[in-house]
Amino acid sequence: MKNNKPTSRNPWAWVPSLYYAQGIPYVIVMTVAVIMYKRLGISNTDIALYTSWLYLPWVIKPLWSPIVDIFKTKRVWIIVMQLIVGAGLAGVALTIPVPNFFQYTLAFLWLLAFSSATHDIAADGFYMLGLNQHDQAFFVGIRSTFYRMAMITGQGLLIILAGYFESTTGIPGTDINVKTTNEQQVVQYVNPDSIDLKSVDGDLRVLVEPKFLTINTDLINNEAADSLKKLYKEWNLAQGFYKAEEKTEEEEEDSGLNWLEKFIKSTFGEEEKQVELTDDAGNIGVLYFHLSQMPEAGEEIVVTFGQESGDKSIALIEGTRFTFNSTNWNKPAFALVQLDPKLKKVSSAHFEARAGNIPLSWIITFAILTGLFLMFFIYHKFILPYPTSDKPAVQTGEKSIFKEFFNTFALFFKKKHIGIIVGFLLLYRLGESQLVKLASPFLLDTRELGGIGLTTGEVGLVYGTVGIIALTLGGILGGFLASRHGLKYWLWWMVIAINLPNTVYVYLSAAQPESFFIINLCVAVEQFGYGFGFTAYMLYMIYVSDGDHKTAHFAITTAFMALGMMIPGMVSGWLQELIGYQHFFIWIVIATIPAFIITKFIPLDSEFGKKKENDKSKDD
Repeated sequence: MKNNKPTSRNPWAWVPSLYYAQGIPYVIVMTVAVIMYKRLGISNTDIALYTSWLYLPWVIKPLWSPIVDIFKTKRVWIIVMQLIVGAGLAGVALTIPVPNFFQYTLAFLWLLAFSSATHDIAADGFYMLGLNQHDQAFFVGIRSTFYRMAMITGQGLLIILAGYFESTTGIPGTDINVKTTNEQQVVQYVNPDSIDLKSVDGDLRVLVEPKFLTINTDLINNEAADSLKKLYKEWNLAQGFYKAEEKTEEEEEDSGLNWLEKFIKSTFGEEEKQVELTDDAGNIGVLYFHLSQMPEAGEEIVVTFGQESGDKSIALIEGTRFTFNSTNWNKPAFALVQLDPKLKKVSSAHFEARAGNIPLSWIITFAILTGLFLMFFIYHKFILPYPTSDKPAVQTGEKSIFKEFFNTFALFFKKKHIGIIVGFLLLYRLGESQLVKLASPFLLDTRELGGIGLTTGEVGLVYGTVGIIALTLGGILGGFLASRHGLKYWLWWMVIAINLPNTVYVYLSAAQPESFFIINLCVAVEQFGYGFGFTAYMLYMIYVSDGDHKTAHFAITTAFMALGMMIPGMVSGWLQELIGYQHFFIWIVIATIPAFIITKFIPLDSEFGKKKENDKSKDD
């Protein structure tokens, strides 16, 4: 009987959608879940602890990658995993409103993480089976681009979507305008016990006093500022508006340096800048919230408060989130706004208190994601090709399966020049693995601390627009050029591209330019180089994985990739704090040297990635 299933399709029909679907679950687990739990009132301690464990499936996925090779086809694994990812997303949506939502949603996120990691194994293997070497080289930039688009979707669009639903559900909030003045004022801070709040006619809503807050730019004593913060924070805690966060043992430990840290700091660290200490702090303004009526028994109204626009020197220091219920609805929940002590001019900022239905907003968001993955499941079920080489590695008894499982790992480590190969995987991004952890903190830190002093919004603009465009263009160009002349022809240019542009951070840390254009230009150069240079890394992973167990072997290479990023990244912050930003970025440049050395010795076929005649006939 003739098989009418297509063995190949135009890669544009499935490569972009496959890698977009691959990136979405990862960014949900790594980023979106953190924001969701924060909005739902989980403590930072619990968020950091439990969501960090969700990374584990990607770290250990090589342990079960042979199973994907041994049982069924990669096509089947992709489709089934997309269906399970959709089920995990639906599970999160359904368990958000239940009493023990944290435990239940975490369980479904674990399901999401394991199924997503398994999907990664199958998708990467299918990519190598469904495309010839030339197309693999050409589309490596395309797949990276759509994977990054998934990152943008998760870090941007999904959060915006949840925020939109939050702002359009629940009860009405309120706006607060804060302005500064140079005129003398008689400031009287409110005694919480003296406020008597009554029910107000009309619909349930959030009320605030005062609606217009004016703060004098005169400095106040540090001791007085600390006393005010303590007073109102203790009141908010006592009334149950939020819970106190417990410090970890590490935070409680003494911060003294050991002998190694003292040696590194004294030998390689920058000279400490003398910072003038004063007894004064920026002035503080006080306002309070309450509900107009008692909510229903058992109902909780969550009010979030924050700055929407205006001068960032007018900062909210207490009262970002309050939980009202039937016992504290008529008690004042205090928020404190403090001026930067350097602010002397008349300025203003707009704040907003929102009382949207936060659980409902995330339920809707995850329901939409569930529908999206149902669409991926249906689309890929019909559009993915059936490559003739996509077959289970073993189709016999348990003994051969067990033997094949361990043989898969053994074959990888029996590859010729395996030591050089592993060394390349670990060292190629040694500099970048440390830079990526400290680049954003450097841009955010004040100039007094050696940083650039950008705002959060400006950093988002630098990396979210200029950076991502440069990164994408670099990745696409790298894939296009590698497909024309082969990887070996462009290898050294790509090694230079991913490493040499790191020097822009040496310049930024030394010059600390104020021009936003120059800062964007430097970041664009580094990100373009990274996108172009990373192409060589991805293609080499494909090259060394080629063979009978390419899916499992590619998963092993990704594990080394993760290890090469994880270990240097873990110590990068510690090192930067010891030696300062400028010397740290000089170290980053020095750390790129091993990549140049190891690249000299890697085995690589000069024809890998080039267009061949048999590739053309295969496409036809």
